[in-house]
Amino acid sequence: MSVVPPWLTTGALLVSLGCLSPPAFGASEPAAIPDAATMLREVEAHQKQLDKVRENYTFRAVQTTRQLDSSGNTKKVETEEHEVFFVKAQRVEKLVRKDGMDLTPDQARKEQDRVNKEVLKISQPDYKNPDKDEITVSRLLQIVTFSRPRRVALNGRDTIAFDFAGDQHAKTHGRDEDALKKVSGTIWIDEADREVSRMSATLDENYHVGFGLLASVAKGSNVVFDQALIRNEAWLPTAIALHLQARAFLVAGFRAEIDIRFDQYKKFQTDAVQQPGATTH
Repeated sequence: MSVVPPWLTTGALLVSLGCLSPPAFGASEPAAIPDAATMLREVEAHQKQLDKVRENYTFRAVQTTRQLDSSGNTKKVETEEHEVFFVKAQRVEKLVRKDGMDLTPDQARKEQDRVNKEVLKISQPDYKNPDKDEITVSRLLQIVTFSRPRRVALNGRDTIAFDFAGDQHAKTHGRDEDALKKVSGTIWIDEADREVSRMSATLDENYHVGFGLLASVAKGSNVVFDQALIRNEAWLPTAIALHLQARAFLVAGFRAEIDIRFDQYKKFQTDAVQQPGATTH
């Protein structure tokens, strides 16, 4: 783990930069900042505790995709609106509107059938999510280095922020671990709840998918993920912003700005049985 340079820990300099306020007379010293390994393990443990709580909620996701030309000008805009809920800690999405139009009755029926089948599949005792990130915190700490721990106020709550970067010399196994070596960014962890409040990550090298023949995500692509405490009970996503530069199927570059906003959080009635894709009130 990188060591914080001495000049970054000099209280007087931080005060002069506006990063910290000078302590009031007689005020107690602030609590020590936990190291990244400790916080991430606590985040992992807390995440497992909240998985069941998330299954009590449904919410809306509105995705806007702006395809860009080589000059960065918008050439096409597409929107999709989904109802989102969780089954066995896995997120399920049901499409309800596309480009501002409700689905036709036939489209809605087919989409509901698809969701029903997905929920049934996930509900099986032997189900294993093929897309689930299997990278443990222990492996993450072997692949990514964390630095510059500091307290940051974010959305009215205290967070601990860490910068991170992939270790190019780390030994990795599989595509997901290899991708981690190519990213850098910042993560904000809610200090009270030990939940990720925000994460910003940028791809520092071109990343090839499918042996480089099917797609290549370009250096500079980045994503910002935000979540918040909803109803003082569950941490749920609030926004995702993705800037993507890619090359697919050996075709010229694809550039897009993808913005996803989450809202309309609703809680299932405690005496009701959750139905796949059902809307709650």
